[in-house]
Amino acid sequence: MKKVILITGASSGMGKDFALNLLKKGHVVYGLARRVEKMDDIVKAGGKAIAMDITNESQIESAVNQVLSEQEKIDVLINNAGYALYGPVEEVPIDTARRQFEVNIFGLASITQKIIPGMREQKSGTIINISSMGGKMYTPFGAWYHATKHALEGWSDCLRVELKSFGIDVVIIEPGGIETEFGNVFMKNLQGDSKNGPYANSVQKIIKSTGEMYEKGQLSSPSVITNLIDKAVHSKKPKTRYVAGSFAKPLMFMRKYLGDRTFDKILMRQFQ
Repeated sequence: MKKVILITGASSGMGKDFALNLLKKGHVVYGLARRVEKMDDIVKAGGKAIAMDITNESQIESAVNQVLSEQEKIDVLINNAGYALYGPVEEVPIDTARRQFEVNIFGLASITQKIIPGMREQKSGTIINISSMGGKMYTPFGAWYHATKHALEGWSDCLRVELKSFGIDVVIIEPGGIETEFGNVFMKNLQGDSKNGPYANSVQKIIKSTGEMYEKGQLSSPSVITNLIDKAVHSKKPKTRYVAGSFAKPLMFMRKYLGDRTFDKILMRQFQ
């Protein structure tokens, strides 16, 4: 059955991969992102592109209204827009940390609020939130990023219960290490905020370790997450959570069953 699907953060990485795959399956796909010029390939594949900043309330409202005007419904919302802010808690300005929440949580919540009424009236719909293995564990200097993903996990669980009686599914996707722009952005932020100071040595070790993972090809292709999206979109009864990608399952398992101190030691060993 052809579905109307909205994907935020569709200009690159996983979001673009989601869009192109779902277009091949015959769905009506709208890509939403600030860099609308980066979605030309989605348009050429038969999709539509809308310029939208996930932190801009009026742009969110305009985008949702455009889709409803053109299609009269929204069947699937994939909340993919987000980025990783890394840096020592002591050194990251609060305004910078606040923007991390504006993008990863409040912008996501805003567009979700705007599509719920239509889904509730049609008594069907799927909301897919791209979380992370980082919503279940942690890494050095990732306090603000992990805070948003931990928040998204709890927020999604509450939303799932609230919307169940209206026939709306809420699905959480928890990617592990994926080869996208994500890592480059996080390393750039980390390097920029912590070139000097008391954390400089530790920061350089993490930047080096992360760079080596990219160089050695230890990260997964975005396609492994696209496969999960495919399952969630086409399943009559999707799982509440899907996990895939490098390191995700073993790290989440260890975090769940080992004590804090033991997990700390295992984690830090990777960055020595």
